[in-house]
Amino acid sequence: MRGLLVFAFFSLVIFSGCKVSLNAGDAGNAKTISVAFFPNNAALVQPVLAQSFTEDLRSFFQTQSRLTLVPRAGDLQIEGSITDYRIAPVSVTDISAATNRLTITVSVRFTNTQDPTKDFESNFSRFADFPSSQNLVSIESELIQQINQQLAQDIFNKALINW
Repeated sequence: MRGLLVFAFFSLVIFSGCKVSLNAGDAGNAKTISVAFFPNNAALVQPVLAQSFTEDLRSFFQTQSRLTLVPRAGDLQIEGSITDYRIAPVSVTDISAATNRLTITVSVRFTNTQDPTKDFESNFSRFADFPSSQNLVSIESELIQQINQQLAQDIFNKALINW
């Protein structure tokens, strides 16, 4: 027991001098970011998707970087639209679909006013599967939130981590 206490004490002393940062990514000299509203241009329109995706993307960049969110003309600028919202069967039994897939695709234009070589235009797509026995209406908001977080992570990675 005494050895464990000594180990814990020395671990505390050693790691207390370390600075841990939860912010990731390389924004270079950029200090601000603007994320424009993402309109829903998909053939199948989910009424709250545009607002929830835009807010989730803004929130992700605020919490995962040191950048300050500004309404427009940030050092880094993200704009685009939701281009696809689709529900399709994934696996089929003898008489019906066993699993369905909700897929959301967004088109993104990223502008880095500090370093234009990092600008890009890309499509990002993510999905979530759900049992066809579940009513989509009862789980749709949860699936959208899950997909929005994955899309935000992908966009963040491409913009600031250069994946």
